[in-house]
Amino acid sequence: MPMADETKEINQRDGVQEITLGELLDIQARSHPDNDALVYVDRGLRYTYEQFNEVCRTAARGFMRLNIKKGDHVAIWATNVPEWVITQFATGKMGAVMVTVNTSYKLFELEYLLKQSDATTLVLIDGWRDSSYTGMLNDLCPELKDSEPGKLNSKRLPMLKNVIYIGDNCPPGMFTWEQVMETGREVPDSELDERQASLDPDDVINMQYTSGTTGFPKGVMLTHKNIINNAIAVANCMDFCYKDRLCIPVPFFHCFGCVLGTLTCVVSAATMVPLVSYNPVQVLEAVEKERCTAVHGVPTMFIAELNLPEFDSYNLSTLRTGIMAGSPCPIETMKQVVERMGAREITITYGQTESSPAITMTRTDDPIELRVASVGRNIPGVEVKIVDPETGREVPRGIQGELCARGYNVMKGYYKMPEATHGAIDKDDWLHTGDLATMDENGYCKITGRVKDMIIRGGENIYPREIEEFLYTHTAIVDVQVVGVPDTKYGEEVMAYIRLREGEELTGEDIRGYCEGKIARYKIPRYIRFVQEFPMTASGKIQKYKLREMAIELLGLQDAASIRTA
Repeated sequence: MPMADETKEINQRDGVQEITLGELLDIQARSHPDNDALVYVDRGLRYTYEQFNEVCRTAARGFMRLNIKKGDHVAIWATNVPEWVITQFATGKMGAVMVTVNTSYKLFELEYLLKQSDATTLVLIDGWRDSSYTGMLNDLCPELKDSEPGKLNSKRLPMLKNVIYIGDNCPPGMFTWEQVMETGREVPDSELDERQASLDPDDVINMQYTSGTTGFPKGVMLTHKNIINNAIAVANCMDFCYKDRLCIPVPFFHCFGCVLGTLTCVVSAATMVPLVSYNPVQVLEAVEKERCTAVHGVPTMFIAELNLPEFDSYNLSTLRTGIMAGSPCPIETMKQVVERMGAREITITYGQTESSPAITMTRTDDPIELRVASVGRNIPGVEVKIVDPETGREVPRGIQGELCARGYNVMKGYYKMPEATHGAIDKDDWLHTGDLATMDENGYCKITGRVKDMIIRGGENIYPREIEEFLYTHTAIVDVQVVGVPDTKYGEEVMAYIRLREGEELTGEDIRGYCEGKIARYKIPRYIRFVQEFPMTASGKIQKYKLREMAIELLGLQDAASIRTA
C-alpha cells in the first residue's frame, strides 16, 4: 500500500492505480485528516476524512460481525442518506460486493434483483415517495416478521439472511443500523486490517443493474480498479483537488452518483455535499451555504434549476465546474449553465454503467464550442474507436458508426450472464456501447443516437438527436424527445414529445411551421404531443421505449406495430 506522503495528490499520478477502496480512504484520511469529507446541509452532519474513515471502519467491522464474508453480495435500497455512502466504503474495506438498488423499484423488480444478484444482505430505508420498501419486502418475505434478525429463511429469496434497517421504529426481523455500528466496535481492528489486506484491486466490489432504458436489467460487475481509476481520470479532467466541494444531487445507486460523485471526491480528498433526494431549490441552497465549487446533474436537473423563479437570488459565485451527463445534453442548456450559473468549467461526460462509467469527457480548458457540441475525447487510459455497426470495421474520422471503448474501465462482465457479456465485449476486449457517434480529427466525439433509436422512414435514416437539437432552438421549448413510431406506409414516422416553458402556448402546426425550410421535410415530426414530463428512470434517463409504447396507444398504431414486429 502506498505511503501517505507519496499520495497526497493521488489523482495527479500517471498510470493505473493498483489499490482498493479501503486503501484509498486510508490514504486520504492520513493525507487530509481535517478536510471535510462528507457534509449534509439539511442534517447538520459533517465528517472530516479522519472521522469518515473511522465511521466506515466501524461499519465494516459490524458487517463482518454479521458473518458477511469477502465476496458476499450486500444490496442497498435507499435514497442518498449518509448510511449509503458509509456502506459504499465499508463494503469496500471488508470485501463484500455492494449491489445498488434503484430507488424507484417496485415489487417485481426488487424480487428479480435480489434473486438474480444472490444478495445475502439488504440494507434499506422505510420507503420513498409512494413506495413502502419495508412493505414490499414483507410481501416478498412474509417469514421476516417472525424471524430472528440475521436468520431469515425465505422461500422466495433463499439467499437473503440479513436485513438492516436505516431509521427509527425498526420493523420485526431486522437489525437496526445502530446495532451494526455497536457490534462493529466489538470487533478488533486487526480483523478488519487482515480482511482489507486480503483484497485485490481486480476483485468485483460493486454491482449495478442497467437502468432498463432498453430492456431487462443486467448486473454489471465493477472492480476496485474499474471505479477508482475512472474516478481518478474524471477528477483530472475537472482539475479537482482537496479544495473542491461537490454538490451531489444525482442518485448514489447509479454510477453518476457513486463514481463520478462520491468516489471522484475521495480520490481528490474533496468534499462530498449530497442531497438525500433531488430538489432544485435545495441544490442551489447547498451550493450557496457550502460554497460548492462543483455541481453534478442530468440535463433535466439543470433545466429545473435554471427555470426556478428565484434562481437569480442565489449566490453561486463559487461554482467552477461539475458534470452534465446521463442523457444527451441540450446545447442551449449547456450555454445557460456556463453563462447564468457561472460554471465556466462545466464538463460533459459520456459513458455507461458497463464502462465504470466514463469513456469520454470534455476538459475544463476546452473551448466553449467543443464543450457545447461534443462529449469530449477519451479519458486517460481508455481507447475509443468508431466502427461500422454492420461490419465491425473502424470508419474514417467524421463518419458515423458505433462507439467502442477498451481499457481499465470496462466491466468484468454481467453477473451470471455470459452470453450477454460476450455480446457486449468482443474477443479483442472492446466494449460495444450501442451508441452512434462521430469522431473528429482531434478525437472529440459527438453522440448522434442509439443504434436501436435510429428511425428508418421510407429508407431514410433519421437520428432523433439531430431533430431534438434543432427543436431546442425554439425559445418556447424547454425539453423535447423524438422517437420513431410504426407506420404502415413508411415503416416508421417521426414523433416529438415537447415540454413548453411555463406560460407558453404552441400547437403542432406552429412546430411544423418552425421546422419548414430549416430541416429536411422527412425529418419534420408528423406527430407532436405536448407533455408536462417524460417517463424516466430514477437516475434521470428518459425511457424512449416507453414514449414509443405511449405513442402506439395514443395514436392507435397497433396494426402498424404488429407489421413492424412480425
